[in-house]
Amino acid sequence: MNEKILLITGASSDVGIKLIKKVNKEFNFILAHHIGDESELLKLKKDLGEKLILIKGNFLSEDDTYKFVQEIKDMNKIPTHIVHLPAGKFENIKFSKLTWDKFQNDIDIALRSLVIILNSFISDMTKAKFGKIVVMLTSCTTNIPPKYLASYVTSKYALLGLVKSLANEYADKGIRINGVSPSMMETKFLQNIPELIVKQNAMNSPTGENLKVEDVIPMFEFLLSNKSDAITGQNISITNGNIM
Repeated sequence: MNEKILLITGASSDVGIKLIKKVNKEFNFILAHHIGDESELLKLKKDLGEKLILIKGNFLSEDDTYKFVQEIKDMNKIPTHIVHLPAGKFENIKFSKLTWDKFQNDIDIALRSLVIILNSFISDMTKAKFGKIVVMLTSCTTNIPPKYLASYVTSKYALLGLVKSLANEYADKGIRINGVSPSMMETKFLQNIPELIVKQNAMNSPTGENLKVEDVIPMFEFLLSNKSDAITGQNISITNGNIM
């Protein structure tokens, strides 16, 4: 693999957009997965041109996820680096009000999509003896989770299990797989969470505020770089002063 190609799933998120802005000079191509609003990605494409390739994919659909992967194969842009950001809708729901469909949706969006993607591309990384994979997790996997987020937390723990398992399996093949676990971050992902809860979370932080996207991007940047070659299988917490 002579070209450095970064695949970002969930690239239209606040984290995805700012990550592209930060690391685009380090890659020959960036494959930006999105579903729904692509306005910010289109603005970036005006600046980055052919380097930024937008690919739509609905990870709630297994067939559509396979089509997404096939589209990448057809354009012969096999990723050397992968950042996985997608998650189901983040909202407070009591367990007694949840149905299995909500758990299934969260698992399909977060876990099944990554399994399909890695099944498709990790053999190429193995042949090249190189690969960097970074998965967005949550500080809920490093501490007692808050109430009313059972399906979200369950899907993140499932992702953590995949990170740990594959990091061990592929360590001797030059592939580095790590998770990043931020505490509450002020992004559009919180739009279904009551404002009072967001404010209370900030008040409970030693710094008196929630994380900003800018607080998290440097860790992704580091884990994608050669500086992290000795790090794999880690779940790295970013908690704004909270001790986990």
